[in-house]
Amino acid sequence: MSDTTLWAELLAYGTGISLSPIHVSVLLLLLLGPNPLKRGGWFVAGWVVTTLATVSLLLTVGHTLVLDMTQGSQHRIGLDLLAGGALIAIGVKELLRSLADGDNPPTWTRSIDRFVAMPLPLLIGLGALTEVASPDDLFLFAKSAAVVLAAQLPTWQEVIGLIAFTAGASLMLMLPLMAVVVSRQKVLPLLEKGKQLLFARGEFVVSGVSLALGGYLVWQGLSGLMLH
Repeated sequence: MSDTTLWAELLAYGTGISLSPIHVSVLLLLLLGPNPLKRGGWFVAGWVVTTLATVSLLLTVGHTLVLDMTQGSQHRIGLDLLAGGALIAIGVKELLRSLADGDNPPTWTRSIDRFVAMPLPLLIGLGALTEVASPDDLFLFAKSAAVVLAAQLPTWQEVIGLIAFTAGASLMLMLPLMAVVVSRQKVLPLLEKGKQLLFARGEFVVSGVSLALGGYLVWQGLSGLMLH
């Protein structure tokens, strides 16, 4: 795998994780509420730490078990097909749910205000828990660690890869936070529109990302099978 392909894959998987309508919606409400920089900043920091810790743990386990993640290996094929199938199933489920809801907001929007009203430490902990408990995120974490393992990078490049992946996985949270840091009053209308868009089309976002990444992973798994 070329360096360009490696970074492109890490960016794609990280972007898939960052497009979490629930977490982004919670952040937007925090930024629209009182103490936006304190509460929003700590929430984003919790996400970044959770992301880095999770993928680092998976990579460490992979090294410890000496997993062979090269194209066509049993571990690689199994992970690609399992992750791809799971993501496609999630994508179809979210698409059907969005069609069934029609113009009604997704069911998770009914709990958002209650989440935002929680004490900050509890909110950060719940955000971390839902990030790593999400099946689509877990598969993307595992696949990202597998990509790094397959590249057989020296340690310092692995560290750079982990940082780059974490940055990509945090992008959709970092952007609104940085916008508020620069000029909160100017971006308030955009934050409100972004929240309304996620409330109305969040399931479509999850469905589209899951189907695209799931299809790519299934294709990779089938390509690996053909190498045997």
